[in-house]
Amino acid sequence: MINTSTVDLVLAPDAPIDLHLHTFYSDGVWSPEALLDHLVSESFALVAITDHDRVDTLPEIQQLAAQKHLPVLVGAEMTTQWHGQMVDVLCYGFSLEGTALARVAHSVFQRQQDNLREAYSYLIAQGFPFPPLEENPELLTVLEKPSAQQPHDFVPLIKNYGVGIEDGSLKKALRESGLALIMTEIASVVEAAHQDGGVCLVAHPGREDITLFDTHMLDELREEIPIDGLEVYYPKHNPQQTAMYGAYAQKHGLLISSGSDSHGPHKMPIKYECGLSRLLLERVGIEVRLKTG
Repeated sequence: MINTSTVDLVLAPDAPIDLHLHTFYSDGVWSPEALLDHLVSESFALVAITDHDRVDTLPEIQQLAAQKHLPVLVGAEMTTQWHGQMVDVLCYGFSLEGTALARVAHSVFQRQQDNLREAYSYLIAQGFPFPPLEENPELLTVLEKPSAQQPHDFVPLIKNYGVGIEDGSLKKALRESGLALIMTEIASVVEAAHQDGGVCLVAHPGREDITLFDTHMLDELREEIPIDGLEVYYPKHNPQQTAMYGAYAQKHGLLISSGSDSHGPHKMPIKYECGLSRLLLERVGIEVRLKTG
């Protein structure tokens, strides 16, 4: 049995936490060890490393957390779609002994690999003089990267050949190749996380570059999907959005999370008071109360 670093954890309401962090296991710059060292040096009381579509790395992260005496909440940010729109979902507190969410995450990786292979084959079929896949070590390296990085690294690699850039034919062929960021239906992710004993919150609902949620859309989502909460406190949310999402969560009894979405030193972790996310923390077995004695 894997023991997590948050067992029997008690935090004061003003304890500093950050529940949305990324490492190079998805699309971040931090190594897990470097990130945890920074968080320890800054006296964080609790954090969550929520790499995109990664469940397999969490036992290692929990082992590091134990070594560094920093409680790390089990978490992952899953790339989902809802009615064709991208919706990132933060999953917390699921059992590392469970298999449902791990199967979903592994499927994302395999489908992303297949998508890149098919796109590359299409380009070759269109007459672009690229080497066969098995003779292209750079592309094989891309295929082994975390799924969130693969399409982002694939396009620059292809453009490095310099073929079809000037006349725009490569851009057109890439568009027709079916290259895509692979996502999972949100219902499947929520079902899997719940099966493994976790909770699911909509990440950064106020980001216009992904899917911007208003209260009407949140109503629609909740009618279809048993989502557990919202990431209310997020650096790109303006004060009006924070107030709106907070009021909506309170009205409907939803859990609230708070996170920086740090991907590296260029976007540092943020110290949020854990009392802001009290209901979420209590749901995943972390007590929030004034310490005595």
